[in-house]
Amino acid sequence: MCCVFLTDLRRKEVISSKTGHRIGFVDDIELDTKTAKLISIVIFGRARCFGLFGKDENVVIKWENICLIGEDTILVNYFPAPKVHFKWKIPIKKLIGKI
Repeated sequence: MCCVFLTDLRRKEVISSKTGHRIGFVDDIELDTKTAKLISIVIFGRARCFGLFGKDENVVIKWENICLIGEDTILVNYFPAPKVHFKWKIPIKKLIGKI
């Protein structure tokens, strides 16, 4: 595959080759305008609760981490960042006990 169009990339599903998880579809790309080389692909974060609670962070995958571009999928070396869960400063049991 010598030439790939952005419209062709947008239809491809991005999958982590390490974990096998579906990351999403290519939404945007970053190009170096001086050399016309692809720097990275961008997958927009998913909306939480129809966008009312914002959205997840965008996933940016560098060109070096792309393993294979196939007919329908793109395999990448990507490890998702661990999700940070909110920790209550006051234990919930104490809050409920006061009510």
